[in-house]
Amino acid sequence: MKIIAFYLPQFHTFPENDKWWGEGFTEWTNVRRARPLFKGHIQPTVPLNNNYYDLTDIEVIKWQAQLAMEYGIYGFCFYHYWFDGKILMNKPMELLLNHPEINIHYCICWANENWTKQWAKKSKEILIGQTYGDKAHWKEHYEYLRPFFKDNRYIKINGNPLFIIYRPELISQLRPMITYWQELAKQDGFDKIVFAYQQVFYDHTKDKNGELFDYGIEYQPGFVRRSQQKTPKLVFYKLLNEITVRFNLPQNKLSTIHYTYEDTWKRILKIVPRDEKMIPGAFVNWDNTPRYGRGASIVTGYTPQKFETYLKKQIERTKTIYKKDFLFIFAWNEWGEGGYLEPDQNEQYARLEAIRNALTYTKEFYE
Repeated sequence: MKIIAFYLPQFHTFPENDKWWGEGFTEWTNVRRARPLFKGHIQPTVPLNNNYYDLTDIEVIKWQAQLAMEYGIYGFCFYHYWFDGKILMNKPMELLLNHPEINIHYCICWANENWTKQWAKKSKEILIGQTYGDKAHWKEHYEYLRPFFKDNRYIKINGNPLFIIYRPELISQLRPMITYWQELAKQDGFDKIVFAYQQVFYDHTKDKNGELFDYGIEYQPGFVRRSQQKTPKLVFYKLLNEITVRFNLPQNKLSTIHYTYEDTWKRILKIVPRDEKMIPGAFVNWDNTPRYGRGASIVTGYTPQKFETYLKKQIERTKTIYKKDFLFIFAWNEWGEGGYLEPDQNEQYARLEAIRNALTYTKEFYE
């Protein structure tokens, strides 16, 4: 079983963030300033030993890779921010490429949305618009990706590189772009690029013959959350939260948009895959208070023990129902949304230990 953890590269400074959010801004800025919204709400979360790392330090990436491999994580899926030749947050991935001695597998997910203030301020103001250009732009993008694809550590399926597009439905020239990239990949000696998509908004079955994408990823908890959106309880929470935030009323657990850990995971474990292309997902936790403050959505009731229990079941389903050996998990280091596996002051290594325990259990189960 190959567990691949989504990886956010926003833990270092760069000029655009200094301009948009203030000098020295990184994801840690949001994490540090979070505050609890109700009794028992653990915020801010603090990395173990106050390890507010900088991803431009190669020693940090070496530490992350060693830690991931030690606890059974097969690889990272780096978010990739490419805007028609303009690239952001590229240094961590490039550092890894340039240090072949670091023993970790990895792949790339193109986060192909507009860069806005939505993720932090609930604003639709566009900071960098996402456009997709023409054949010359597609070639430039492919040529940037080529050395990663050729890296021996890059995740491949049958010898062909796995590349994920976050939201394919946003790309107006999706088919000609993918077709051209496939031509370029063959020139580089690959049979193809193995394309997968991440977000639930795209449905490959509606594509002509469904041949553009080899896989779809059930990105959790977002994938299952759509089935929770209209439940009476959640509609009530959303209404109460809107009133609380708008009129600046005292916050409590009921006035926060929250999902229960048990309900979310039980829904995940009942999913019937759309077809044989789907790859299952898992999540450790969800709490985006660092980004949205009083307007946050939170999964309540999480414990490392529950995570381990549900992950065991999802690994079993990955083998028996999905018939896959890949499982994508949210996330390695999404501290701003509560989805991190890295050690923290409160739980230390418990989340990683849950991964290792689940893998050990399911290995014995199948043997």
